[in-house]
Amino acid sequence: MNVLIGDIGGTKTILAVFSTEAGPRKPLAEKSYPSAGYESLEAIIAEFLMEVHLPVQQACFGVAGPVVDGSAQITNLPWVISVETIKSNFKWTKVALLNDLEAVAYAISILEPEDVLTLSAGEPVRDGNVAVLAPGTGLGEAFLTYQGGRYRAHASEGSHASFAPAGKLQLGLLEFIHAQGHEHVSFERVCSGGLGIPNLYAYLKSIQYAEEPAWLTEKLATSADPSPVIFNAAQDASHPCDLAVATLDLFVAILGAEAGNLALKVLSTGGIYLGGGISPRIINELKRPGFLESIRSKGRFRDLLTKMPVHVILNSKAGLLGAAVYGLSS
Repeated sequence: MNVLIGDIGGTKTILAVFSTEAGPRKPLAEKSYPSAGYESLEAIIAEFLMEVHLPVQQACFGVAGPVVDGSAQITNLPWVISVETIKSNFKWTKVALLNDLEAVAYAISILEPEDVLTLSAGEPVRDGNVAVLAPGTGLGEAFLTYQGGRYRAHASEGSHASFAPAGKLQLGLLEFIHAQGHEHVSFERVCSGGLGIPNLYAYLKSIQYAEEPAWLTEKLATSADPSPVIFNAAQDASHPCDLAVATLDLFVAILGAEAGNLALKVLSTGGIYLGGGISPRIINELKRPGFLESIRSKGRFRDLLTKMPVHVILNSKAGLLGAAVYGLSS
């Protein structure tokens, strides 16, 4: 049986055909499309099927947004994806929608050694719960529990819980964002590429934590997305910018704190996995002692958190693979 699998995001949509015979790591066909160039997911599906000429009986899509009652509003797109609409349009027997972090979580069971970097081996509990965080444009969260002989993924919007600052610097950050008119400050607002990095940078600049060089001022003024510029300035091997370095250091500290929060809430004795677009880019920063210290700095539960393994998912197509795992097995 062939199943259409999709990883649907605000920027790009990846579609692939997988078969129960070949399994979830060997797509029969795969293509990527600019999401904003199409009026709907159905339009992309129709084009894809015309191009690949492969029969499809079912479908499963990981989508960037909460899935409620068989439908999802995609973040940063005017799309509403509906299970019933897709089934009706393409005459498929079954269509499933997963939150994109649920899909990433399902991929963990089939990741190869080269797909993962271990920051701390810890002492994992067999069949223990697993926490998954993915900083990218936003901050995604999910978790896995072991049930009926296999892991089952659960969606979460935990990144929209209230940011809990640690120390004076982060307290100042909270006050800074409150002063911008945000009564509720979530972890995503201070720990993501779309909102977090620009907010951290603006805050550190406002308190004159370090000087902003003229060349960086110019680059930021002409850039539609400041986050890549800040990352590049922080990671410049020959002339790193102190203000950008401080921004990235603060980001990593907050990410570690929230990873520890999620790990405690779901009791992830099976491990903590970091996915998303940002994690592989900041490997060197994550390897420094401060990141693991931020995870573990939870008072009486330090020892428990120290035993939890911490991994980074390096495979950029984890969401697609996880949707394939679910789609081929459900």
